[in-house]
Amino acid sequence: MELAKETLALIQKEFLLEWRQKYAINGILLYLASTVFICYLSFGNSKLFASTWNALFWIILLFTSVNAVAKSFMQERAARHIYYYSVASPQGIILSKIVYNAIIMSILALMGFGMYSVVLGNPVQDKELFLINILLGAIGFSTTLTMISGIASKGNNSSTLMAILSFPVIIPMLLLLIKISKNAIDGLAWSVSSKDVLILVSINVMLGALSYLLFPYLWRS
Repeated sequence: MELAKETLALIQKEFLLEWRQKYAINGILLYLASTVFICYLSFGNSKLFASTWNALFWIILLFTSVNAVAKSFMQERAARHIYYYSVASPQGIILSKIVYNAIIMSILALMGFGMYSVVLGNPVQDKELFLINILLGAIGFSTTLTMISGIASKGNNSSTLMAILSFPVIIPMLLLLIKISKNAIDGLAWSVSSKDVLILVSINVMLGALSYLLFPYLWRS
């Protein structure tokens, strides 16, 4: 119960800071809109193949996730970390970061899907499966990149370190997301994608559990 209250208070703090600063989320929205617009300028009115449409969408979403989540730990000053260390548990800190980033990424992913569909069309036949896949992807990216951001913040040249550490973890998840999205675009039965969806959910749960268990050791360092 105490952990839940602490996590909720930290999530409220994250939203309050974001509301006061605004430049971070505004910058990410500008990046997302600009990327979609560049795709429109590149392809114009030409009809995209479904596989190309799908690949472009997930590339945009992946880099949006990196830009959105990288600031979790790396942009915070050491003095703020010391303050967190004295007033909050490491479990509460990592859970609040993951939940906050998952909410922000889910909103950005849905907005990106809307803008992308308006500009480049929407070939998706099974929209329910596609939206579920987007939300699972947003949660997976947030969980993975939040923990890696915490690890990278402890070293020098943290941006490069984050890119190196995140690559082997993100790629298998990205392949699953693209596969499920392709099934949704083709309108295949849910039974075809059910196994992959369960694997994706299992990966998200496993990453969340590992973050919860391992982050305290990282935080003490």
